[in-house]
Amino acid sequence: MQRAITTAVFAIFMIPAGIAHAQFLFGPQHTFWPSQYPPYKHKHHHRQTNSETTKSARPEPLPKGPLQIIISIVDQRVSLFDNGALIARSSVSTGMEGHPTPLGVFSVISKQRWHRSNIYSAAPMPYMQRITWSGIALHAGVVPGHPASHGCIRLKNDFAVRLWHLTKRGTRVIIAHGDVQPVEITNPHLFQPKAASGSSEFQTATVATKSIGTAAATQGSLVSNAETPEAASLQVPGSAPAASAPKKIVPISIFVSRKLSKLFVRQGFTPLFDVPVKIENPEEPLGTHVFTAMEFQNEGTAIRWTVVSIPDEFPRIEGATKGREAPVKQTALSVPSPDQANAVLNRIEIPQDTVERISKLLTPASSLIISDNGFSHETGKDTDFIVVTH
Repeated sequence: MQRAITTAVFAIFMIPAGIAHAQFLFGPQHTFWPSQYPPYKHKHHHRQTNSETTKSARPEPLPKGPLQIIISIVDQRVSLFDNGALIARSSVSTGMEGHPTPLGVFSVISKQRWHRSNIYSAAPMPYMQRITWSGIALHAGVVPGHPASHGCIRLKNDFAVRLWHLTKRGTRVIIAHGDVQPVEITNPHLFQPKAASGSSEFQTATVATKSIGTAAATQGSLVSNAETPEAASLQVPGSAPAASAPKKIVPISIFVSRKLSKLFVRQGFTPLFDVPVKIENPEEPLGTHVFTAMEFQNEGTAIRWTVVSIPDEFPRIEGATKGREAPVKQTALSVPSPDQANAVLNRIEIPQDTVERISKLLTPASSLIISDNGFSHETGKDTDFIVVTH
């Protein structure tokens, strides 16, 4: 009798994950997902193995370009951008008072379908996507319409499932106070691709891919279901077409810090090199800006860029309750402009040999982060650059 009751209870808890999709697909108002990204569907009502789920549940088609996950604390909302265009949006619940969600630039550093917190009494964190090793992650959970977590970003179940199947390690995550979004930008100081056939930098891409797979395997206590960082199957610009399939090249991340007056480069979470840079009027703030390379253009001689600029300061509303700052939505951000980001690029002088070296490594999904800050202490083994702005 006891065994039958236990079985029934287990079945009840497993059913909502399969039926939630119909609820979210047609409502509520704050959740949408376009038809070209079909909903995740369970074939069975039992917990599937990794191989089963990967084969039967991954949404098709795959993303058209680099994915960017942007969370607005004020709006308690997550927005998903594919190739610079908004494709999905949903409500979230972020950190409550005393346990704030950090603001800044992050990326997915590990994923686990069925995870339990090793900090908060083994609390369930299904469809977990970790963005810091200290415990901040995106995961399915209760979304009551206000901040309620201990720092993580809780997602509605259906959104969490579908997002989990779209992302890879390395997918960019930006957490801002208000609403920010990518905007297309052109600037002569942005890196452009350069032929790298036979160069040592091109060989580094293949080596980095292998080294990350090895490093992830050694992270057994921290990483479950580790994947290779987001990579693209590309023909290197300027090289002769290969008879075999194009090699997978891991995108690079470039970080320029005003605080340190240095430029750092990582590839597949692995540090490559760093060099000093000159910044015009170094006492004046730059802000924090995330530039993302989209796709090759003009037969591989150019690449399209977008930028997300993160404001550093937010005005207070007069009369706000002491100790509680009323949410302020900056209407100016609804029509983003690349002017500030362009001005920032024009102030940074990078050695020409460094520009050429980076240009040879450049691929779609590569990124350039510019900030007044240094990188966070969270930046380390098996992470991209993590920049905490607040």
